Amino acid sequence: MRILGVDPGYDRLGIAVIEKSNGKEELVYSECFETDSGLPFSERLSLVGTTLERIVAKHSPHHVALESVYFNTNKKTAMDVAAVRGVVLYIGERRKLEVFEYTPPQIKLAVAGAGRGSKEDVISMLHHLVDIKKEILLDDEYDAIAVALTHSAIHR
Repeated sequence: MRILGVDPGYDRLGIAVIEKSNGKEELVYSECFETDSGLPFSERLSLVGTTLERIVAKHSPHHVALESVYFNTNKKTAMDVAAVRGVVLYIGERRKLEVFEYTPPQIKLAVAGAGRGSKEDVISMLHHLVDIKKEILLDDEYDAIAVALTHSAIHR
């Protein structure tokens, strides 16, 4: 089973593809896709969609795992991230992929063993759970890998 993990954002979009076979996960692809803050928001959304379409076409995932994001303070940011989530849901539906959503505590529990674990705990465990052969600079990419691994652990 191949899983596309997505950490939604319009500034930075975490993307990961993992392959699960024989009970073991392999990281096939990951990146942190960034959009130019000087572009109109609609163009940034289009770039996110185009990038996800390209990755889905290249890696043929069976499922999409998406982090559910909740904001308490900045409603504009929450609405913009919700628009990105809509793009992800649209692509999943258009490509006939099942889409699953996980909360941050679910992801931390699945990856680090504690629903209130720190980001550092999650990152440390990711290196134990899957072979990451490249340097990852931004947390969004780690978050996408964690989302995909969460789905792999929960969806057996």
